[in-house]
Amino acid sequence: MAQTLNFDDAPAGTSPEGWILTMTGRGEANWTIEPDHTAPSKPNVLKQSGRATFPVALKMDTDIRDGFVEVKFKAVAGSEDRAAGLIWRAKDAANYYVVRANALEDNVVLYKTIKGVRTSLDIVGSKGGYGMKAPVASGQWHVLRCDFAGTRFRVTYDGRQLFDVEDATISHSGMIGLWTKADSVTLFDDLTYGEVK
Repeated sequence: MAQTLNFDDAPAGTSPEGWILTMTGRGEANWTIEPDHTAPSKPNVLKQSGRATFPVALKMDTDIRDGFVEVKFKAVAGSEDRAAGLIWRAKDAANYYVVRANALEDNVVLYKTIKGVRTSLDIVGSKGGYGMKAPVASGQWHVLRCDFAGTRFRVTYDGRQLFDVEDATISHSGMIGLWTKADSVTLFDDLTYGEVK
């Protein structure tokens, strides 16, 4: 049973209800609902425009172990970083899995964050690799997705399956959410998620 959040039922300039709007590390995240005429589902998007180590938004009423999470995103600005990420199995803002696309590096990488420390995870069949190269054009909408079940995570980007990761660190269910990095200004829309029994 999939659910989709398009942020269109809240007034512009407000923060979305039912979320923990926070960060991993230091700084100040700024998650607001804003109008955007390019939004995949008009009129609103969720915008992160603060500056923090890793701005994080966790959906409070979610508790999924096996399922999927998908979002449309547009990387708008950022000189230090220009990233958009999806979180799953989050216990809190210091413990979760995240897959992120980066418009400055043109790659997609999957990490685990444990006690606030982020570590990239090897792709299945490739030891010591750092994610996968993929064109992440700024100012354009893209789709990022992760299907997760047990210890296996499958990453899809713009409709193309990129890679799988195997990891058993976080085995419990948890919240899903959104993520950016540093000075990234990123727009999100059509966050879809669901549980697989």
